[in-house]
Amino acid sequence: MTDPTKTIDPKQRAARVLIVDDSAIVRQVLQAQLSRQPGVEVVGAAADPIAARERILALKPDCVILDIEMPKMDGLTFLRKLMKFHPVPTIICSSITPKGCGLALECLEAGAFEVVSKPGGNFSVGEVAVRLGELVRAAAHAQPQKPSAAATIPVLAGPAVTTASPAKTGAPPAVHRPGLAEKLVAIGTSTGGTEALRIVLAALPVDVPPIVMVQHMPEGFTKAFADRLNGLCKITVKEAEDGDLCLPGRALLAPGNRHMRVVREAGAGGARWAVRVADGPRVLRHKPSVEVLFESCAQYAGRAAMGVIMTGMGNDGATGLLSMRKAGALTVGQDEASCVVYGMPREAALCGAVQVVSPLDRIAKQIVDFTNGALTAQAA
Repeated sequence: MTDPTKTIDPKQRAARVLIVDDSAIVRQVLQAQLSRQPGVEVVGAAADPIAARERILALKPDCVILDIEMPKMDGLTFLRKLMKFHPVPTIICSSITPKGCGLALECLEAGAFEVVSKPGGNFSVGEVAVRLGELVRAAAHAQPQKPSAAATIPVLAGPAVTTASPAKTGAPPAVHRPGLAEKLVAIGTSTGGTEALRIVLAALPVDVPPIVMVQHMPEGFTKAFADRLNGLCKITVKEAEDGDLCLPGRALLAPGNRHMRVVREAGAGGARWAVRVADGPRVLRHKPSVEVLFESCAQYAGRAAMGVIMTGMGNDGATGLLSMRKAGALTVGQDEASCVVYGMPREAALCGAVQVVSPLDRIAKQIVDFTNGALTAQAA
């Protein structure tokens, strides 16, 4: 497990954060816990967005921690106003409810830095505080987030194939292209990754290999996120369930609080890839873990796979991507300029796992080139 304090420069000014939550208890607990985190200074708290506005203007925090459901003005409306008139990196700290999940995703689209679940269930107060501390420090020095614009993403053209109309109910479109099912694309990402995945997946044509993905998100949010992507993309996107098949034109997203692995199994039409979704200890402090997914791809897919590591904090997936490269896979890392947080791709590059360094807006094209055989590990 990485010690987050080891990456902190003692000479660097502490990241200043404002807490906005209508619960006095939550404000008190978060303030007490965050005050213990190295490199973090809690400069104030507010019970609603109206009070928060005045404190932001007066205190000029580096970062805001924001609840969603509050009196006088909901967090999403406040965030949109904040991003328009006085942009400040904002972390959403919300309870996991169906309504909360949907609103949290809208917050990410509106420019929120990250979403964190409030303490309870799978995460203790201390664990949430450590995670928030890391995010506050990262947000204070991150690339600014911009509201998404889904309609501006063109879909790349793929080779002529015979396909059925995409069924947006979880079943992938029928893709008739020899050899497509024999390839596999694995993607890992974290902070900033919801927007990065949207940009990449929305640009893909239907005729792409099976895609498996890990995005660090709390349990409950991954289902809502997969459903939202499914409505934006030509390919089918769904939250993975144990035993789901990896099929062309389908992207499977690892569920929150579960690891996802790729396996090769026998089927009626021959060998095929499927996913195994299971509980287990956190790996590199995450569940799901990119490392777990990439190591399984190295084991079962080898040179038939493409691994992509994108924006995110920490080092999850770095050595897994190196295993994929050693097994003959093509490996791609997002470049620093287009990352919200250049953490995971940086660690992967430093350990020699990355063959191709790519800006975010070219990764979809590289997946298409990999599909067509125009980009391979040998040619990279």
